[in-house]
Amino acid sequence: SLTHKLPMLALLALATATCDGDATTAPPVVGLAFDVARVELGEGRSASLGIRNTGTAAVGPIQFVPGPVVDAQGVEVGGATPSVPSGSIATLGPGDSRQITAQLTAGSLPPGRYDAELNATVESVTMATVTLGFDIPAAPLGPVASLMITAGPAQVRQGDLVTYTAEACYEAGALIVGATVDWLLLPATAGLVRADGSFVAYDPGDISIVAQSGVFADTISVTVSARNLAGQFNLVGSASPNGRATSDIWVHGTNAYTGTLQIVVNGVVVPGNALMVWDISDPAQPVLTDSVLVDAPRVNDVKVRADGTLAVLTHEQSNDALNGVTILDMTDPSHPTFVSRFTSGLESGVHNVWIEENFVYVVVDGTGNGMKVLDISDPANPTSVASFSKYSSFLHDIYGRDGLLFLSYWDEGLVILDAGHGIRGGTPASPVFVSQVRTSGGQTHNAWYWPASGHVFVGEEDFVSPGIMHVVDVRDLENPVEVATFQVPGQPPHNFWLDEDRGILYAAWYQNGVRALDVSGGLAGELDRQGREITFSRYPGPPGTLTRTWAPQLHGGLVYIADIDRGLFVLQPQF
Repeated sequence: SLTHKLPMLALLALATATCDGDATTAPPVVGLAFDVARVELGEGRSASLGIRNTGTAAVGPIQFVPGPVVDAQGVEVGGATPSVPSGSIATLGPGDSRQITAQLTAGSLPPGRYDAELNATVESVTMATVTLGFDIPAAPLGPVASLMITAGPAQVRQGDLVTYTAEACYEAGALIVGATVDWLLLPATAGLVRADGSFVAYDPGDISIVAQSGVFADTISVTVSARNLAGQFNLVGSASPNGRATSDIWVHGTNAYTGTLQIVVNGVVVPGNALMVWDISDPAQPVLTDSVLVDAPRVNDVKVRADGTLAVLTHEQSNDALNGVTILDMTDPSHPTFVSRFTSGLESGVHNVWIEENFVYVVVDGTGNGMKVLDISDPANPTSVASFSKYSSFLHDIYGRDGLLFLSYWDEGLVILDAGHGIRGGTPASPVFVSQVRTSGGQTHNAWYWPASGHVFVGEEDFVSPGIMHVVDVRDLENPVEVATFQVPGQPPHNFWLDEDRGILYAAWYQNGVRALDVSGGLAGELDRQGREITFSRYPGPPGTLTRTWAPQLHGGLVYIADIDRGLFVLQPQF
């Protein structure tokens, strides 16, 4: 027990508590903790640390005592001393904290990596320990005297991401650790080479990759072969929703579900107040089996829960300010039935939703409204349990996967929330912010997360520039970074679907039809210059109509397409 070691201030507090005659008073808890277990000192060999009293009694005086110093192999060495220049802390009350500066004085240690312990003690009892990491650099041996590319292929395929390495040496032949190496391409337009030596080729042919450090350089000749992708979409079947305009699509089992948009045809308003239900047991002949009418001019989105028992559709642009979502019973998937409608807090309109087990993540129309989370464990009585509205921009779409939510937040970019992934303590009922990345161009419209590759494919719905698909590397979820783009002249992309088994992305591109892209392997640079597009299709429709591809979905080896003006199409990928 540390009771006999308590400083006088703490013992006095204990005595005062027990003299009141309260026999149930708990004995004081004594504790100290640094705010981190380890800190790197860097070149200045100092760092600011917090120390906190975690107990219920005042503690002091607190002394800071150096512990052992060990090398990279864990062998104790001498020649370095950690300390706190400000000296001791007289006392810390319960819950109080103090910032201190830890520094290290190094003597004659040889170059290498080291750890030193710094202990917080009270009356010679160690109560908290922090590890101080530091490096002793090698003394300079002179300027760079030679440079050589030591690794990297001499033959690559267009679009494949590869890495080259180079070594710089001193005149005596010793390797320079951490030497600055610049990378160049000849010709400069042949591809993308990054600061770490990673390279992706844009054009087939012979090129040169140059490493340079100071006045020294080395060159490797590389032959780039064409990616040689080919294929086509074959039309399997199609169906028109009785003159209505089509919005989003969701396919489950032997049924497809499409939303509708309000349009004006020859001066007549055709409402978008219906969910269309299609039997696709024969994909060559989709059959309209039912339509679910709702009180809204626009059913923008529909999602079916993974178990197929429930679906949720959105209400938008209603004049009675009673927009929201409708939950459907899918016991008979060809004839969904009404369960409930939820409007509270959603009156401005709902553009998109994502359904994950007993939770619906709702995109609420309007600047600053953000996301609402609905608990539908009792589908007849949904409840609002959480919201996220961190930004002044409007939210456009939500994609959920592996306990993460990916929010397409227009000009605020891609926002990632923890909804049970474990990175920030979020839960499905209470998502927590993880990170944000603003993709170049803004107007972040939609996203698809591919955990196996660590990439998110993000659509930019810009009808002026035009829009581009952006690729964000999220292997470090807390530090996402944009690494690649894909663009098509003309109109922008809309929604995506990824065949993860084959690494093929299907992208709806409005009047540019549906595109099939090879997104396998590492991704960097301008994907549209890498031969990665396998094929595209503006599937045939009624005479005089243009393709306006809204969304694709891969299901049973076929790609189901929602086209705004032409309805439902079924395509067979042949590649």
